[in-house]
Amino acid sequence: MDRTNGLADEPPAAYPTVPYRPPAVPAGEAEARARAFHDVMARRRTVRDFSERPLPDGVVEWAIRTAATAPSGANVQPWRFVVLTDPERRARLREAAEAEEREFYGRRASAEWLRALAPLGTDWRKPFLETAPAVIVVFEVHKGPGSPRPYYTKESVGIAVGLLLATLHQAGLATLTHTPSPMRFLNEVCDRPPEERAAYVIPVGYPAGDARVPDIRRKDPEQVMVRL
Repeated sequence: MDRTNGLADEPPAAYPTVPYRPPAVPAGEAEARARAFHDVMARRRTVRDFSERPLPDGVVEWAIRTAATAPSGANVQPWRFVVLTDPERRARLREAAEAEEREFYGRRASAEWLRALAPLGTDWRKPFLETAPAVIVVFEVHKGPGSPRPYYTKESVGIAVGLLLATLHQAGLATLTHTPSPMRFLNEVCDRPPEERAAYVIPVGYPAGDARVPDIRRKDPEQVMVRL
């Protein structure tokens, strides 16, 4: 997202800076730390069966604080995290989301798309929106009366959501990334202004004791990494 090209009104040196002091990791420990993080994250899965067990105090707030450390275009930080815990509000969310999903599975989705989804066992029913103790709705914040024009909005919000999911998994919680389309109904459900546009619906909680997930495999590094 760095597009510095010397055309700014002032040279970069004119803007305030502070020293950068990253954590000191000995070179001999770097790979071990990266591998340890991988080993934890490799166990992350999308979960659709949630327990009603309450969330620990503070965990969602700290996960959102971590998500908000993500880089963003021009440091505008164009995200809003709306945490729904009220049962009535989550029931409204489920009702509206399932209405859109019935349209998707019944009319909008192509046959090819439905075949791709078939191994995951998904359909229009979204009970997790009520059974999970919390649902985080992530909005992109666009230009409005109290917000500046954002840059690289989708990229910035996507990175933030990646950090959010990683932190919640590290805390022992399960998540799901739900993206009903269209999402305008979420502005009403979440009482958000029109310049905010919903991007992700993320149920958060502990997996149910009998939760199961599809038996999938992730691609090998040789399939996703290119060395030049």
